[in-house]
Amino acid sequence: MAMAWRAAPRVAARLALGRRGIASCIDPSVGLTEDQKEFQKVALDFAAKEMAPYMAEWDEKEIFPVETMRKAAQLGFGGIYVKPDVGGSGLSRLDTSIIFEALSTGCTSTTAYMSIHNMCVWMIDTFGSEEQRRRFCPSLCSMEKFASYCLTEPGSGSDAASLLTSAQRKGDTYVLNGSKAFISGGGDTDVYVVMCRTGGPGPKGISCLVVEKGTPGLSFGKKERKVGWNSQPTRAVIFEDCAVPVGNRLGAEGQGFSIAMQGLNGGRINIASCSLGAAHASVLLAQEHLTVRKQFGEPLANNQYLQFGLAEMATRLVAARLMVRHAARALQDGREDAAVLCSMAKLFATDECFLICNQALQMHGGYGYLKDYAVQQFVRDIRVHQILEGTNEVMRMIVARSLLQG
Repeated sequence: MAMAWRAAPRVAARLALGRRGIASCIDPSVGLTEDQKEFQKVALDFAAKEMAPYMAEWDEKEIFPVETMRKAAQLGFGGIYVKPDVGGSGLSRLDTSIIFEALSTGCTSTTAYMSIHNMCVWMIDTFGSEEQRRRFCPSLCSMEKFASYCLTEPGSGSDAASLLTSAQRKGDTYVLNGSKAFISGGGDTDVYVVMCRTGGPGPKGISCLVVEKGTPGLSFGKKERKVGWNSQPTRAVIFEDCAVPVGNRLGAEGQGFSIAMQGLNGGRINIASCSLGAAHASVLLAQEHLTVRKQFGEPLANNQYLQFGLAEMATRLVAARLMVRHAARALQDGREDAAVLCSMAKLFATDECFLICNQALQMHGGYGYLKDYAVQQFVRDIRVHQILEGTNEVMRMIVARSLLQG
C-alpha cells in the first residue's frame, strides 16, 4: 500500500519541479506570465509538500484539514481574488484558476472546498458594505474562520429561483425559517452566505444574508456519507426562527439571486480549474503506470492502443485548460458573454476531465480500483464537479438559451 500511494506525492512533486519530467505539450505553465508562473510554483510546491502526502488519509478518515488550509491562507490562498485592503490577494480570475488547478493536483477535495470559501469571501467583499467587508473578510482571508455557500434546498436544486427558505423582517432583524441541503463545510464552518426569500415568488424575491455560527435557531443535519469529497464535511443547514441582524444583509432586498449567480460564474471557473488539476495528475499517474507495468513481456507503454488513449487524454486536458483560461479572462474583463463562457468551460472541463481520470483508472487495470492507488480518489473526487455549481445539464440550457436568443 505504501509503495502504491507514494505515486500521488511523486506526481505532485514532478509538477512542482516544473518542466522536468513533463512533456511540454501538457505543461500547465505554457503561456503564463512570469508572475503567474511564480504563483503556480508556490501552489504546486504547497500541493506536493502539504497536501498530496495526506490526501489518502484525509479521504479515509474524513478529516477536514483546517490547519493545512490555514497554511495555504498564509500564502494568500484564502482570499485570492478579494481586495487587498481587507486581507485579500487581489489577483485576477486567471491567476485564481492557475492556483486552484495547481493545488488540486495535491488534493482535489480540499481545493474544491477552498474554492467555495473564496467565492463566499468575494461575495462579501464585492456586495457588502464597508462595515461588512471589514467585519468579515480579514478573518476569512486568513482562514481563521471558514465560509459556506447556502443556495440549494431539498426541493430546489437546479431550479434555485424557487427556493423556500424565508426571512421575515421584524424591526432590525430577519427571522429565517427553512433548510439548505448539500452544504460544503456545513456545521464546521463559521460564516454562512444564505439565499432566502424576503419577497414574492421568483428570483426578485430573494435576498442574501450572512449568518454566523452560534446564532440561535441555526442548526445542522447529520454529516452526509459521500462517494468522494471526504476531506470536507457536507450537512444540511437548518433555520428555525433564526434571528439575523438586518446589518448582515448583502446588497439590497431582492438582489440575492443576482449575487448568487454572479458568485457562481466565478465558482464554475474555480471548480473547472480543480478538475484540470485532478486530470493532469491522473495523466501523469497513467504515464508512470504504463512505463512501469509489464504485460506479455513488455511495458504497457509499448501498446499502441494505450498510447492512443494517453494521447487523447492529453489532448482533452489541454483543450479544457484553454477553454477555462479563456472564460476566466472574459470574466475578469467583464465581457457580456462571460456568464455563457463560464458555463461552457464548466460543462466542457468537468465532463472531459472526468473522462480523463476514469480512463487513467482503466489504464491501471485492477490496480486502479484499489484504494491503495491514488487514481481512484481523483475519479471519486472529480465526479461531483459535473453536478455542483449548476449541473452540466443546466450549463447546456444556459448556452442554448444564449444561442437561440441571439
